[in-house]
Amino acid sequence: MAATFYDQIGANRRNSVLLALTVIAVLGLLGMVIGIAVTRALGAAVPAAALAIGIGVVASVIAYYAGDSLVLTVSGAKEVTERDQPQLLNVIQEIALAANVPMPRVYLIDDTAPNAFATGRDPAHASVAITIGLLQKLDREELQGVMAHELSHVRNYDIRFSLMVGVMVGSIALLADFFLRYSFWGGGRRSSRDSDSGMGGLGVVIFILAMVLAILAPIMARLVQMAVSRQREYLADVSGVELTRNPYGLERALAKIALDTEPLEVANRATQHLYFENPVKPATGTSRSLFSTHPPVLDRINRLRELSGQPPVASPGAVLPVVPRVGG
Repeated sequence: MAATFYDQIGANRRNSVLLALTVIAVLGLLGMVIGIAVTRALGAAVPAAALAIGIGVVASVIAYYAGDSLVLTVSGAKEVTERDQPQLLNVIQEIALAANVPMPRVYLIDDTAPNAFATGRDPAHASVAITIGLLQKLDREELQGVMAHELSHVRNYDIRFSLMVGVMVGSIALLADFFLRYSFWGGGRRSSRDSDSGMGGLGVVIFILAMVLAILAPIMARLVQMAVSRQREYLADVSGVELTRNPYGLERALAKIALDTEPLEVANRATQHLYFENPVKPATGTSRSLFSTHPPVLDRINRLRELSGQPPVASPGAVLPVVPRVGG
């Protein structure tokens, strides 16, 4: 039986929450083991775990209020009004009404590679940024599909959600780096010689476990972060179609952007997860890497086609209309 809008939305939300809880669990576990290894006291386990999670939460709150301004500045985005871009703002206003969210602030990025992103801490403080290339290369129906996707990120609180997960992942990396530096400067030798703690061989085992976790936890957390990002992209695709009731514009927009080879100069690996489609394209031209921020475009297109009862396609270009050749 074909999946419905609500089946896919519910599944993607559950997967995202589960992955986010996994990141928090890894942060707490790493903090707990490092706390025991540094203090050489089992009683430090719970306070250390709580401290690690608390640091992550505080960092998230700081980024919550300042993150969107920083991203827009780094991307070279300039705010526009209805006088500057009447058609664009008309499309966004239509989608905002359908999504029942306030009209976001609209920014343009002076880059001819087609792409877009949404940012902000909640629907009342949201912004969308669109490249000049997106306006030049997409028709109105395709533009509606992209804007519905981006405003779905706003309506679903994806930006806040992804921000929290991203900062938690960063906290894991910082905590692991602290412990590895501590060990390098003699913490491990002191722990192995310490006989006053009463932990004996258990202390050495915990210290080794902490070392292993400090090396592996950032990698694990990064993988989970990328999985969260991919789930939220699937969710925004389906939610966007729910708003427009038209999967074809979004399908064609995905195909056009994926097949466009022009690089997005202002994007980098710190901001790539925000964009409609990954602007940092792997050398293979696919998004199948475990560390990719976006699902493969073909998978996204075929999930949309499943919603409308259409058969899957073998390549993104198959959903684009065939342009007749002129002349012989």
